[in-house]
Amino acid sequence: MSHNSVDKLVKMANQIASFFCAQKSGDPVAGMAEHLTKFWEPRMRAEIIDHVAHGGAGLEPFAIEAIKRLPAVSTAA
Repeated sequence: MSHNSVDKLVKMANQIASFFCAQKSGDPVAGMAEHLTKFWEPRMRAEIIDHVAHGGAGLEPFAIEAIKRLPAVSTAA
């Protein structure tokens, strides 16, 4: 996992968090977690889960909470 790759994922996750925070209905943390599950490929989810496990530098607190709700991802082929 490259540092550049993680930086891109952090930026994307923060943008998604901002979108879901702005929504007026539903649980925004659950909405973000569902979005990541549906639209991010397993490798991306595994990288961001690992990033949070190592402190989650650069991620908004809301994004960290949503990522913590993601199920573990297997990237084995």
